[in-house]
Amino acid sequence: MEEFLKPFKALSDETRLRMLNILTVQECCVCEVMQVLGISQTRASRNLKILEEAGFLQARRDGTWVYYSLNGDSAKNFAAVLAKITGGFTAKSPLFKQDRKHLKKAKRSGLCCGEKSKICNNLRTAGGN
Repeated sequence: MEEFLKPFKALSDETRLRMLNILTVQECCVCEVMQVLGISQTRASRNLKILEEAGFLQARRDGTWVYYSLNGDSAKNFAAVLAKITGGFTAKSPLFKQDRKHLKKAKRSGLCCGEKSKICNNLRTAGGN
């Protein structure tokens, strides 16, 4: 039963829905997710892991970087069903539109989310959580 409920629990959080929204546009590293959503590295990583364990995402490691993308056709099909159920809410939502706009400005930087990463330090200073 727990495996059956895992995808639904993963979708019950606004942050994770916002992550799925931007990952329908392109593959992202943790730094890009942090920039777009204005959240900390810890929060981004934890929520990306939940989505991955629920089967929505796949992770690809390239050196110190981890890139996340939708997990093939199953995630895309589920997203299509979800869009139909919600009446296209994700396409109309001002917050989701804003996230997609911010994604265009997000940059991958140096050692992704390392202690010396300018992006991570800027988010910490700005109070990203």
